[in-house]
Amino acid sequence: MNDSEVLGGDEAAFIAAARSNDAAQFALITERYRRELQVHCYRMLANYEDAQDLTQETFLRVWNKRESFKGHAALRTWLYRIATNACLDFLDKRNDRTPVPAEPAGAGSEVHYLQPYPDRMLPEDPQESVVARETIELAFIVAVQHLPPRQRAVFIVRDVLGWPAPKAADALELTVASVTSALQRARVTMREQLPDRRLDWRSPATRELSDDERGVVRSYMDAHERNDLDALMALLRDDLRFAMLPDPGKVIVTAKDAVDGWVSSGLFQRGKDDWRCIATTVNRMPAAALYLRAPGDPEYRLFTIAVLRIADGKIAELTGFDATDKPWLGLPAML
Repeated sequence: MNDSEVLGGDEAAFIAAARSNDAAQFALITERYRRELQVHCYRMLANYEDAQDLTQETFLRVWNKRESFKGHAALRTWLYRIATNACLDFLDKRNDRTPVPAEPAGAGSEVHYLQPYPDRMLPEDPQESVVARETIELAFIVAVQHLPPRQRAVFIVRDVLGWPAPKAADALELTVASVTSALQRARVTMREQLPDRRLDWRSPATRELSDDERGVVRSYMDAHERNDLDALMALLRDDLRFAMLPDPGKVIVTAKDAVDGWVSSGLFQRGKDDWRCIATTVNRMPAAALYLRAPGDPEYRLFTIAVLRIADGKIAELTGFDATDKPWLGLPAML
């Protein structure tokens, strides 16, 4: 919706609901924006659970401020403004912004609070809601975290949502000059963090997983289920970037070091690991949920969610999320 549509149906209905204190109608109108606002909060915070909480906080603030909405801006714009400021308030309290490293970050690099985002919770119309694949992938989410919070907000509303500078300045209570300066600095950081990626976020490039990606995921799961370390190694690029969250420690940047680490932790050593896997997608990226059955245990238990970035038929980045005792993303805790 653009500013020429500010007197549209949603705006009029919202004002009527606010004047009559009609909570049911209020919920009906605002609920349709929940998924896109939750994605917006996730980009700001990089944590799915926090994004859920801040979306709910946004709706509470919207209800409390309902009488202040006069229809001078589109309802969507007003909701995004409240959500952005709720996230900024949260970040002021969290105060754990990731320091900018000397080299570009890989997915998971030093962002200990990073969580995957379930694709089933994305808006149903990603093109309309500007959920291009590039702006929800883990590497993008990590790169954004290297921006100071207000600079982060400027970058997201300007280059992801595509708002003009005056609209962004009004939403963030900044001058147009401040918005322009913050955006320029943010773009420099994003180029440093994502040197090999397309950086025109305002031209959404939404696409489904390719057959190549699906094939690599199947091979990755098959290697686990056959306990075939050689087959797994063959799927990894030599310059693989691997991180395990929530405690990434040092990001591993070779396939050999990653495999050596897995073996030293007790995996694949005796050829007796008993795996079952489920293919899924998170952050519009291919992923596999890995279930491991311990000796004597009748159940396979959720162990790790492995998110893969695939390039030229091989795994270029692997971000693992410890899922022990965490039935994340709607996945079953046991098989």
